[in-house]
Amino acid sequence: MFSIFIKRPVMAIVLSLSFLFMGFLAIRTLPVSQFPDIAPPRVTISLSFPGSSADVLVKSSLITIERAINGVPGMKYIVSDATSAGEATIQVLFELGVDPNIAMVNVKTRVDQVMSRLPNLVRLEGVVVNFVQPSMLMYVNLYSKDKNADQKFLFNYAYVNVIPEIQRIYGIAQAQILGARQYAMRIWLNPDRMRAYSVSTEEVMDAIAKQSIIGRPGRIGQSTGMAAQSKEYVLIYQAGTTRRSNTPTSSSAPTRKAKSCA
Repeated sequence: MFSIFIKRPVMAIVLSLSFLFMGFLAIRTLPVSQFPDIAPPRVTISLSFPGSSADVLVKSSLITIERAINGVPGMKYIVSDATSAGEATIQVLFELGVDPNIAMVNVKTRVDQVMSRLPNLVRLEGVVVNFVQPSMLMYVNLYSKDKNADQKFLFNYAYVNVIPEIQRIYGIAQAQILGARQYAMRIWLNPDRMRAYSVSTEEVMDAIAKQSIIGRPGRIGQSTGMAAQSKEYVLIYQAGTTRRSNTPTSSSAPTRKAKSCA
């Protein structure tokens, strides 16, 4: 075959120029992308059930959510895992070319249909649906030479000051801290006393929730639109007492400071 090109140099030159011309046309017409879509779209569902084992989490939540998601348009398969720390992740992989936004909306719709069948604590912790690749791009270790800055302090400092700045960087889909060490109130229950008083953990949690209500007392003197109103008082809660603060309206009447009352 090579002897043909050696004997016919003109034909070899013409073919070479033809290949170069076709390659130039291909460069001008083929799409070029800095980050081409080579991985299939993936929607991740994260949920937590504090205090439960992996088996309890699977039976109470994962099976219900997987059955609801199964058959979503464009889905290839589902991968899920649960840990003994009460945390679980469900990954839904779609066919290449499926719009990630549409896929996330379809999965979110399926999850919302079974939210009422999940345990109350799972709904309280939240079921997060997001389309991100689970691969880690970078790990950042935060430390301090201050002896008073312990692990919990560094965790909450990063949660308040570092994570929001990282999430605003262009191209960052998700930033999170490994582990859960946020400031919280831990309550240790005595099983013997609970058995003696016939009190369950759900009743204790309901009692605590009733003590942590952020209420809206309302307003006094709010204008109805039928007559002019010079001033109204907005009632607020503060340190266990009810206070009222004045909020002037559009009238030209002078304002006065409202005295606090218990």
